[in-house]
Amino acid sequence: MIASLLIANRGEIARRIIRTARTLGIRTIAVHSDVDAEMPFVREADEAVCIGPAAAADSYLRQDRLLDAARATGAEAIHPGYGFLSENAEFAEAVVAAGLVWVGAPPAAIRAMGLKDAAKARMIAAGVPVTPGYLGEDQSPDRLQAEADGIGYPVLIKAVAGGGGKGMRQVDAPGDFAEALASCQREAAASFGDDRVLIEKYILSPRHIEVQVFGDTHGQVVHLFERDCSLQRRHQKVIEEAPAPGMDPATRAAVCEAAVRAAKAVDYVGAGTIEFIADASDGLRADRIWFMEMNTRLQVEHPVTEAITGQDLVEWQLRVASGEPVPKAQDELAISGWAMEARLYAENPSTGFLPSTGPLERLRFPDGVRVDSGVEEGGAVTPFYDPMIAKLIVHGATRAQAAQRLAAAAAGTQVWPVRTNAAFLARAAAHPHFVAGRVDTGFIARHADTLIPVAEPSAAVVAAAAAALLPAADDTPWTALRGFRANAAPVMQVAVEVAGQPYVAEPAPLPGAEIANGVLFAGGEAWPFGARRADHLGGASEGDGALLAPMPGRVIAVPVAQGQRVARGERLLVLEAMKMEQALLAPFDGVVAELKVVEGAQVTEGMLLARISAGDE
Repeated sequence: MIASLLIANRGEIARRIIRTARTLGIRTIAVHSDVDAEMPFVREADEAVCIGPAAAADSYLRQDRLLDAARATGAEAIHPGYGFLSENAEFAEAVVAAGLVWVGAPPAAIRAMGLKDAAKARMIAAGVPVTPGYLGEDQSPDRLQAEADGIGYPVLIKAVAGGGGKGMRQVDAPGDFAEALASCQREAAASFGDDRVLIEKYILSPRHIEVQVFGDTHGQVVHLFERDCSLQRRHQKVIEEAPAPGMDPATRAAVCEAAVRAAKAVDYVGAGTIEFIADASDGLRADRIWFMEMNTRLQVEHPVTEAITGQDLVEWQLRVASGEPVPKAQDELAISGWAMEARLYAENPSTGFLPSTGPLERLRFPDGVRVDSGVEEGGAVTPFYDPMIAKLIVHGATRAQAAQRLAAAAAGTQVWPVRTNAAFLARAAAHPHFVAGRVDTGFIARHADTLIPVAEPSAAVVAAAAAALLPAADDTPWTALRGFRANAAPVMQVAVEVAGQPYVAEPAPLPGAEIANGVLFAGGEAWPFGARRADHLGGASEGDGALLAPMPGRVIAVPVAQGQRVARGERLLVLEAMKMEQALLAPFDGVVAELKVVEGAQVTEGMLLARISAGDE
């Protein structure tokens, strides 16, 4: 067994490798950039070496510094994790040439599967079904257009050296092909230094099915069944599961056997994933599932395979790299239950999934969930690396149980002040079509309206925030506003500010919500709140008398005129937003010196609406 291991990666995967290595008695060495010096993976390793500044190009992608660190610490092996240099054949060769053990795929296999056109040609020779398309050397626009016309639209243009959705364009009609080709080639050249493309038939109801394979130096290759990674946004995986919904035993056997043939065709060693595209318009059928590409590394979603098989894939990697055979024969592997994984990202779905960075003042996950994370509460999300905060992994006896547990895990996640996609994940996992297994790669785009939370708090959230202020309301006359109704109980309304905007609401608890440090957590969302003086709801200051719009909305009433004398607390304007009315009140006795809006006007947040003067202007 390897005695010491340098991990040429960071964050979540570095912690994952350290965890398994420790159980095997392997000494671990972490490498880190300047900005990562205080990260958990650095602290958890037995030894750590700084290899450069924050930019990955100056640290984690510096092959020379990684090798120098290995020599300086006496490392016996290097594990590349995933991402960065994990599929770099040149680095793998340099590691071996330095007399170190490479815990990854053989360089020859990385090269064989690194270019999509060459990989497909090799798969055809091995009898692995591939997507109908064009893989030829002639890259002239006329030839590519002719091939696309012959395949039939829609087609997919893909960069030969592509990955991560870059250099990929869908074309629905012949007249759109030339422009899409030029755009794809420019992006491919900029991203990969190679503008060559291939053409594939675009599958109208595509499912992304991948098979986990493992080979050893003794010529054995086994599979650990399939995963479904169809829930994607802009070609990036969001939720993965194992096994694939709707996969019958005969189809599973055909796909997994094809994956093993693919791995054997390149003399594969270590962990790898054979990715297939399935036409699911008529369910999963063996004759409608085609090879797409191979990832010659461990995958981000490997935990779902671990959950259904009971195997530790990182341990398998380390044992195989040490020269041992794969730990289990094919007939010793079986599927138990169902597993799902969701990727929790530092991004704000309500603003188009813009990234969110900053300190993690609160980072809490519900019990009973496997959480693989690279950060911790009190740390931070920086702009330098991948924005994934954590992976939420659940297991259940059935798919329905796994989906319910995943939705609950995402809804129970608490992160602040960094924004996340937790609520988006919770809604996706609970969506009736997802629960029923009706998924393909277009699922998120089709259901975006119901999956993406709005930027404003719901009435239930506002009411819950108001309820949280009730102890203060009992002692503060400005916060609690009690109204009288004939033949009915008094109505209590509380003035509350949620996410910087003022509201008046009847307090009501929200089941499942939790309050911590002035933030309300509910359904995977986080809403800061606090008390707001009833006479300051319009954003006015007694100092300058300016009334600013507290939120975007429409002016539905202007009961005063410019030059009119008003009394403190008198209504000046009424706004409507999110079907809620908001009155703006005079902050003190005075005169309406300026009136900037009329009834029916649309206003934006922070806009000057009126100004009150204490004099006789």
